Amino acid sequence: MNNPHPYLPNSVQEIKQKMLSEMGLNSIEDLYSDVPKDIRHKEKLDLEGPYSEFEVKKISESILNKNRTVKEMPTFLGGGIWPHYIPAVVDEIVNRTELITSYTPYQPEISQGILQSLFEYQSLMVELTSMEVCNCSLYDWASALGEAAKLVSRVTRRSEFIVPQWIHPERYMTLKTYIEPVGMKIVQVKNDKQTGQVDLVDLENKISSNTAGVYIENPSYLGYIADNAEKVAGIAHKAEAKFVVGIDPISLGIFKAPGEYDADLVIGEGQPLGLPMSFGGPLLGIFACRNDGAIIRQMPGRIVGMTTTQDGLQSAYCMTLSTREQHIRREKATSNICSNESLCAVAAGVYMALLGPKGLRKLCETILYKSNYAMKKLSSIKGVKAPLFKSSHFKEFVVRYEKPGKTATSIHKSLLKNGVHGGKILAKEFPELGESALYCVTEIHSKDEIDLLAEQIALSME
Repeated sequence: MNNPHPYLPNSVQEIKQKMLSEMGLNSIEDLYSDVPKDIRHKEKLDLEGPYSEFEVKKISESILNKNRTVKEMPTFLGGGIWPHYIPAVVDEIVNRTELITSYTPYQPEISQGILQSLFEYQSLMVELTSMEVCNCSLYDWASALGEAAKLVSRVTRRSEFIVPQWIHPERYMTLKTYIEPVGMKIVQVKNDKQTGQVDLVDLENKISSNTAGVYIENPSYLGYIADNAEKVAGIAHKAEAKFVVGIDPISLGIFKAPGEYDADLVIGEGQPLGLPMSFGGPLLGIFACRNDGAIIRQMPGRIVGMTTTQDGLQSAYCMTLSTREQHIRREKATSNICSNESLCAVAAGVYMALLGPKGLRKLCETILYKSNYAMKKLSSIKGVKAPLFKSSHFKEFVVRYEKPGKTATSIHKSLLKNGVHGGKILAKEFPELGESALYCVTEIHSKDEIDLLAEQIALSME
C-alpha cells in the first residue's frame, strides 16, 4: 500500500519507514524473510475496486443475502456446535454493561460482580458434573482436552495419553498440537464396530506404566452413550493413570455425572448452555476435577474463590491459587491461558440457574423423545440404517446410506436443494463407517421438521 488510507494511520509512508528503521529493516518484504520464497504469492492480488464505503457495504450485503440461517430452514447439523434454544433472559443478563465490559478481575475490590458471577458458574458446574473443583472456563472443548493431557502428564510424570479411535477429529488434531511439542504420545484404542463402545480388551493391552491418562467422550462424538465408562475408569486407575471424561453438559440433566463413575478430570463444551452457534464461536471450555491437590495446583485457567470481608460480615470473591497463572509465573505457568471466556461462562451460569435440575431433566427428556422419533422415522426408509450403532444415543446419531450408488454427499446436496440442512458428512473423517452422516436433533426440532427430513431422505434414496 503506497497511498495513505484515511482509516489506517500507519499507512503513511513516512510512518511506515520510521517503523521499519526502528526494527532495523529496509522494506516490508524483510518482515517476511522467514517465509520460503517458493510458497509466496508473487503476482499482485486480483482485487476489484477501490470502492467507496457505501459500495463495499452494498457488495457485502449482496453476498451475505445468499446465506440461509438456521432460522430459515430446519438444520440437523451438530458435531461439536449444536442448535439449542436460548431463553431471552440469558442475553438480557449477559448484555448488562457491568458484565459485558469486564475483562480480567485482577483487582477484586472493584470486580466483585464479575467474580461472583464466575464463582456461581463454577459452583453450578461442579454440581452438574459431580466434581469438586472447576475453573471459570477455557477456550473450548478442544483446548480443554489438550490442557487435560498435559496436566495428567505433569501429575503422573508419564508421557502417553490414550484416546478412543472415534473422537472428534478436530479435537484430536488440537490434542496433537498441544502435546507433541512436550514429548507426549497419543495411543488410540479401538471402538467396537457394532456398539461403538471402547474395546476393553484393546485398552488393557495398550495401557502401560507409561500411561498418564485415559480419555473417553460421553456422549461420544458419534452420539452413543459410553455404557462401559465405569470399567474404563477401573482399568485406568488399576494402571495408576488418570481418567478424563469429555461431556456435553446438557446430557447430565438425565445421565449419570462423570464424578459418579470415578472420573478424575471432566472437560467438555459449554456452548449448549445458553451460547449461540455464532458461525463457530466463541465457545466455552469446561474444566473440572476432583479434590486432588496435585491436580488443582496444575489446573490451567482461572479459579475464583469465596472468602469474607475483614469484619466477617460480608461474602467476598477473589482469584485464588494464582501461583499457577501466566501473569505471575510467566514461562513456568501451567498453560498459556491468561484470558478466558468469562462472558460465555456467565451466560452458562445464567442458563443453568434458570433451568435448574428439574428443567434440565425435562429438556433432556424432550431431546431423547425427539431424537428417538427421528431415528425410528429414518430407520423405516429402505436403504437407510439409523442409528448405525446398537447403543443408547443422546441428541446425535449416525445414519448410514446403504443403497448402491447413493453417497452421503449427494443426499446432503439433495436435502439442501429442498430446504433442509442435513447432518455432518462422515465419509472423509471415518471412511470405515461407509456413506454416513452425523445427525443432530434437539428441543428446537418439531415433529413436522423431522417428518420433512425423513420425507426428503426417502425421495433422495429413490
